[in-house]
Amino acid sequence: MDPRVGGEIVESFAELGVLAFTTGRAAGSFGTGTDEPVRHVMSRWSALRTLVGGSRARLATATQVHGSTIVTHSGEWRGWLRGEDADGHVSLRRGTAMAVTVADCVPVFMAHASGAAAVVHSGWRGTAAGIAAHAIHALFTLGIPHAELRVHCGPAVCGRCYEVSGDVYAQLMGRHPGGPATVDLRALIADQVRSIGVRDISLSPWCTRCDNDRFYSHRAGDAGRQLGVIVASE
Repeated sequence: MDPRVGGEIVESFAELGVLAFTTGRAAGSFGTGTDEPVRHVMSRWSALRTLVGGSRARLATATQVHGSTIVTHSGEWRGWLRGEDADGHVSLRRGTAMAVTVADCVPVFMAHASGAAAVVHSGWRGTAAGIAAHAIHALFTLGIPHAELRVHCGPAVCGRCYEVSGDVYAQLMGRHPGGPATVDLRALIADQVRSIGVRDISLSPWCTRCDNDRFYSHRAGDAGRQLGVIVASE
């Protein structure tokens, strides 16, 4: 099955020659925390690799730890590169596919007309640490101006569904609400990247919790995981 079926494609990136999408429930889980046979999960990864260019294509993933580490890829490899302890990927080189696993956290996609691209996994810890801004800074150090980037925050738990403790809210918003409160991570990420000069920002209308028939949601009790994937065509 095409991994894009039933998910969300970032249509505004297409004119830059960049494919960015979040898989959905229809494509099946890409995580290994379910009870289904691993071969079924790996068959989905094989389909993804075929989509982005086949067995010799570059695909970068990492073990995610809800941190703010960004890996910058030079593109000097072929195959599936699986790194450790990182929650974001950056590349200047077209043909480098990058993916993060999500199920309520925000997949944040970044693209530039040159083919530079990035994707990060931003939960509350990553958002508090400014992981999206870290990726934008990494691109800037490689010559990509903030104002020329397009940023899209993909399907994630919405501000109506995402309740956090007062202490977590304080870390995100800078003030303590006195008890549990709801937070819109996508809106917060948009504010963060806007404040450093990004102008072209879009937010997905999909909530993984409200639209649980379409996407996996950790808060809804799902063990399944979807992917946020980005690749600039060569």
